[in-house]
Amino acid sequence: MSFEEINIRQAAGNAVKMINDDWALVTAGDREKWNTMTVSWGGLGELWRRDAAFIFIRPQRYTREFIEKQELFTVSFFAGGFKKELALCGAKSGRDIDKAAATGLVPVFEDGAVFFEQANLVLVCRKIAFQDINPAGFLDETIEENYPSKDYHRMYVGEITKTYRKTD
Repeated sequence: MSFEEINIRQAAGNAVKMINDDWALVTAGDREKWNTMTVSWGGLGELWRRDAAFIFIRPQRYTREFIEKQELFTVSFFAGGFKKELALCGAKSGRDIDKAAATGLVPVFEDGAVFFEQANLVLVCRKIAFQDINPAGFLDETIEENYPSKDYHRMYVGEITKTYRKTD
């Protein structure tokens, strides 16, 4: 397993495809305790003159507890080759199972963050803002269909501080 640090602008790929089609894992915690979950909603871009990642997490998700406590989170991309493993990470709670053991994904602890050896691209992000989604702002009434339980996401904005690309 080997990664090289690159500039985010050197990362190949379409952000919409990487997030929506291939999915990704967002992870937070430390060597002692961490959790990960699948994300298929989010974005990459620039905000406040910073390279940024935008992730959305519902209140009941275990990973949210880790993101709330930690300064850093990671977004690990897998180029579509790990759908079965990522599906499990989205369907099961880390409160109930050891996701690494269940999937075979190998955690890497680097720069005070956690990501996965099998990822082909990793963003290390420093949490700089959050905003709770307010349905009063929905201009398209069909958006509400995503929230039958009224469990609106919290959006986290992370400044991308490091980008790693797999080299082997």
